[in-house]
Amino acid sequence: MATTASTVTDLCRAAKAAARPLAATDSGTRDAALHAIADALVARTPEILEANARDMEAGREAGLSDALLDRLALTPERIAGIADGARQVAALPDPVGELIGGGRMANGLELKKVRVPLGVVAIVYEARPNVTIDAAVLCLKSGNACLLRGSSSAAHSNAVLAGIAAQAAEGAGLPAGCLALVAGGGREELAELATQEGVVDLIIPRGGEGLKAALKGVATVPVIYAASGNCHVYVDAAADLDAALAIAVNAKTHRPGVCNAAETLLVHADVAEAFVPRVVGALRAEGVELRADERVRALAGGEDLVAATDEDWDTEFLALVLAVGVVDSLGEAIEHVNAHGSGHSEAIVTEDLAAALAFERGIDAACIYVNASTRFTDGGEFGMGAEIGNSTQKLHARGPIGLRELCTFKYVVTGDGHVRA
Repeated sequence: MATTASTVTDLCRAAKAAARPLAATDSGTRDAALHAIADALVARTPEILEANARDMEAGREAGLSDALLDRLALTPERIAGIADGARQVAALPDPVGELIGGGRMANGLELKKVRVPLGVVAIVYEARPNVTIDAAVLCLKSGNACLLRGSSSAAHSNAVLAGIAAQAAEGAGLPAGCLALVAGGGREELAELATQEGVVDLIIPRGGEGLKAALKGVATVPVIYAASGNCHVYVDAAADLDAALAIAVNAKTHRPGVCNAAETLLVHADVAEAFVPRVVGALRAEGVELRADERVRALAGGEDLVAATDEDWDTEFLALVLAVGVVDSLGEAIEHVNAHGSGHSEAIVTEDLAAALAFERGIDAACIYVNASTRFTDGGEFGMGAEIGNSTQKLHARGPIGLRELCTFKYVVTGDGHVRA
């Protein structure tokens, strides 16, 4: 596998050279490569765990939060899950060459709109070594060469994982250079990667606002931002309060350090008196720190709650912290979510179909949930096998970025000696 002994430009050019023959490989070869990667991950689990232990030790010494350490950690079970994810992606239909439109035109020409790989896809991500494999297998399955740039906090884990994947993929018949890790440099390296016009076809950053800002300032190649998630759960006046309790607790506490975890809970005033004490008690029992508005604090009885600030409504806590407020109407809830949300995942709990439809139509977000936790926004949960991230943009890709989102299309037109008059 290419490493940082080569320059960023060298790695990008090697990926570009590999992209065309990779796109031409048959689906059987690409699927075999994914199975080879999965088998190698399982076989070399001790090696991966040793590298991850070094990152975890460094992370604890650096004072990383529990949520970030959870993102960073690998276990035998997690490695097995990553390998299973690779096999699931291999089992999905091949998007390359998929017919997505067309037909016979009035002049007799046959028009086909077919899906094709983007070419060279670079993924920049923070402290999530599982993304190394998720991104690699999605790119390779969709016929794209893949450049990976992880964070320094997962440097040892990423190096081992990327090396295993590249070796297995090339051993299964994929072209050399189709998968490479770009690691070891600073922001200058990121800027060099983001300005490879004509070589890198797309960059997908998966991380915090700092990473997004760094790329926005320098990128000259197309970017799809796998964005942060300031997600909400709204408990409507017509909610089943038992379901609402389960959904609110799950959305916040299942994995608080991920982008689809809830950061704000809104409760309709009509059910606040019955619901707020219950949900406050349940969340506090799970160790959640609550940032509450005045009405929630009044309804919570003797609970000592922190007063919510204006900043809290806009914050992606990525921790066991939740902002909680009471609203007087569905319209106020929709207005609040659109004003403070990041367009990621938003949930309503209600038995009123009209309220559910109004929320669905009124909220501007990639994923809307009715009577379900926001924690389901995930490529694996959506049947995509895995994901590179979740996009809150509206062009090309929105929501989980899977195989089809890593493709573009072209038109193939077949005639019989046709000339245009």
